[in-house]
Amino acid sequence: MSKVEINKFIDHTLLKQDASIDAIKKLCLEAKQYHFASVCVNPGFVPLAAKLLKGTDVKVCTVVGFPLGATLPESKAYEAKLAIKAGATEVDMVLNDSMAKEHDWKYIVNEVKLVKKACGNILLKVILETCLLTDKEIIECCKACVKAGADYVKTSTGFSKGGATTHAVKIMRKAVGKKLGVKASGGIHSAREAEDMIIAGASRIGASCGVAIVKGE
Repeated sequence: MSKVEINKFIDHTLLKQDASIDAIKKLCLEAKQYHFASVCVNPGFVPLAAKLLKGTDVKVCTVVGFPLGATLPESKAYEAKLAIKAGATEVDMVLNDSMAKEHDWKYIVNEVKLVKKACGNILLKVILETCLLTDKEIIECCKACVKAGADYVKTSTGFSKGGATTHAVKIMRKAVGKKLGVKASGGIHSAREAEDMIIAGASRIGASCGVAIVKGE
């Protein structure tokens, strides 16, 4: 896969708790230079990212219910609404993994549906913490996301005990078919790892080292 091709898979990401304004500016400049699919930043940095990326082909992605997914569905929906108003053009929400472990699929469907309603035409990616779930639970979560009208399912927040694996990506791709995108995120540090995820079925890659990936480093 060429560098030109792989760049459009990448959500250039900086979600660290202590991220500085200068670091966010650098992230956005790199995203513009390499024409990444998006930058992914915490909601507080959305206005800055939107300003810096105005008029470019780079989307502004943000996270809601992040990183635990344990807030109320209504809070996630409101957070999404505020972020979109501030300039976000994609939203990555964390679903409630506790409810997934309880196998309360109705809860999962309802919360995703509520956030999608708040997003409208804005792309919604739903984060499953796959390292905490069984294969069967991953499949059921994916089915719930399809039913709720999500646009993508995503492997991880990058803040738990494990990140993306090709095994999880394959399961998710099989579960959603061609109906939804699959985003692999968490612990992807090289071009080889990114390409392995794409071969497994990922249509987006969330990574903090997007520049290294496109350079093949």
